[in-house]
Amino acid sequence: MKLNRSGSAMSGFELPRVLAVMNQKGGVGKTTTTVSVAAALAARGVRVLIVDLDPQGNASVGLGIRIRETEVAVYDVLLADVSLNEAIRNTAYAQLDVAPSSIDLAGAEVELVSVGAREQRLRDALRTVAGMYDVVLIDCPPSLGLLTVNALVAADNVIVPIQCEYYALEGLRQLLTTVGRVTQSLNPELELGGVVLTMYDGRTNLAQNVVDEVREHFGEQVFASVIPRSVRLAEAPSYGEPIRVFDPESRGASAYEALADEFCQRFGFRCTPPTDILGMSEGHQ
Repeated sequence: MKLNRSGSAMSGFELPRVLAVMNQKGGVGKTTTTVSVAAALAARGVRVLIVDLDPQGNASVGLGIRIRETEVAVYDVLLADVSLNEAIRNTAYAQLDVAPSSIDLAGAEVELVSVGAREQRLRDALRTVAGMYDVVLIDCPPSLGLLTVNALVAADNVIVPIQCEYYALEGLRQLLTTVGRVTQSLNPELELGGVVLTMYDGRTNLAQNVVDEVREHFGEQVFASVIPRSVRLAEAPSYGEPIRVFDPESRGASAYEALADEFCQRFGFRCTPPTDILGMSEGHQ
């Protein structure tokens, strides 16, 4: 029985699809992709949980969560045996919740070393939210340490954002090697879910060359939607808003809306026409 896609023996509910958004390089649009796709999916009626596994906490902040004021966070779930339900917080957007990061998560890599079943802590925690969400998006840290391994063990698919710049494929071999090792030893069901091309600047030949190179390497695994380099995308997190709320008419918002439609098709989510997601959702406060 697949641990992360079958129903829980205790609850009888099917667990959500788990997508780990990862790249060990920083500044590639990983968190922006996580938050933007999550909001766009929520607007399409998909019940979404973001697990902010990055100690920087940018996904949490980008959804209006003040991580320094958060009493229970992902760190407590991984290392203090706290239920994931206790960590989950509403955002201001219907259908979209977040299990926030905290400053303590920075030390989790070291602390997890001495914990039993250390690679499976997140997977076990996610089994307790069976029936509550359709998809879990894990915003991974820009590293290949134990936090990222936890995400890969918990995940069904890996989503890899790649910036359309020189050396875009540098380090990708190491990332895919890590994914392969986790697949062989800890999570045989793990698969590459897709590659997202980010920070595209149509004014340069280099950007198009990178797009062509990535598509040559990964073929149909590359999403058709290409995310442009955008000042509005960069500004949105400082207001604690996803791009579809901050500037829904921007090029960045349109690109992520198109990407969300691809997610619906590729992963089989039951999506409805987009609606306004503003307004508190019911559940955790």
